[in-house]
Amino acid sequence: MRAGISDMVAVARILNATLIIPELDKKSFWHDRSNFSDVFDEEHFINSLASDVKIERKLPKELVKAPKSVRYFKSWSGVDYYQDEISPLWDHRQVIRVAKSDSRLANNYLPSDIQKLRCRAFFQALRFAPPIEALGKLLVERMRSFGPYIALHLRYEKDMLAFSGCTYGLSQRESEELAMIRENTTHWKVKDIDPLEQRSHGYCPLTPKEVGMFLSALGYPSSTPVYIAAGEIYGGESHMVDLQSRFPILMNKEKLASAEELRPFSQYAAQMAALDYIVSVESDVFIPSYSGNMARAVAGHRRFLGHRKTISPDRKALVRLFDKVNSGLLKEGKRLSERILDIHRKRQGSPRKRKGPVSGTKGKDRFRSEEAFYENPLPDCLCQPGSPDSDDTLVSI
Repeated sequence: MRAGISDMVAVARILNATLIIPELDKKSFWHDRSNFSDVFDEEHFINSLASDVKIERKLPKELVKAPKSVRYFKSWSGVDYYQDEISPLWDHRQVIRVAKSDSRLANNYLPSDIQKLRCRAFFQALRFAPPIEALGKLLVERMRSFGPYIALHLRYEKDMLAFSGCTYGLSQRESEELAMIRENTTHWKVKDIDPLEQRSHGYCPLTPKEVGMFLSALGYPSSTPVYIAAGEIYGGESHMVDLQSRFPILMNKEKLASAEELRPFSQYAAQMAALDYIVSVESDVFIPSYSGNMARAVAGHRRFLGHRKTISPDRKALVRLFDKVNSGLLKEGKRLSERILDIHRKRQGSPRKRKGPVSGTKGKDRFRSEEAFYENPLPDCLCQPGSPDSDDTLVSI
């Protein structure tokens, strides 16, 4: 949501168009009925961008029946596309409805003022709604009462596993259930998906057990507080036993807040995710088990706020090591720890320029392989040097 909305703010600026407060997707897997103002501070959003883009809450009455064009803007497009192909639509239409907003703007080679506007929208204008901000701040305070903490974005939820086709560590019944969900979700279908191949290439989220091994190998003691930023973990406690045994101070929003405090948000996936977002951004260390949209957004937000420590697991390298442990070829201990520490010494959020496309890729794959703009807005939107603690000491929190 944050990325798509921020991109449309920039597109509105490019087209010199008025932006209507976006409608949030209510047809996704989660069937969340939240409106923009339920998730974000609408007044702050409009006022903070007033000098950049004109924003209206609703389509003016005189334009409700005006000629409209529903368009799917091309992915990863530059200024020329919007000026040459989209701007002429105004000659015959007064309203353009954008059917999809994800990745509609290029990561790189855009004018400096547009890149900076994207940052203002994403990191400053899109503040969460006051009730979410208030409870999020309270959750951070309660988490800090245990000491410096790790926020673990544990993408071991039903939708993630069904989407990725990853079934490692699951029972036959669980694997079949996920396959059925995937088959019944049109835009998730991938022919002949091989779960083991997915995992070996690093395309699967780490399991809770693997995350426990990872944190232990990094040198974090069992007394380290860990906040689980996630929805309901697939399989429940049965898949969390190993992680819980390694790190007993395992918390989440349901443990930190009372049922009464969570009641206004509990039926809305986006609002619950916003609470996790706040606790993750403010954590002493952030570790995502999978590099999805939220993980990238939080990582970028932490960079924007001073390159706060974010450890990005090399899943491809890790599963090879964990498979050796499981087969008895390697034991947990000093040797495993040294190898994992070495692999991740430069994967902890220290300042660096955004990565370009992978060599040899072409077309959409070339754009897809680029590091996302909001994951690392350096050098476009960051002027200050990294924080003093962005060093090679992985276990410092």
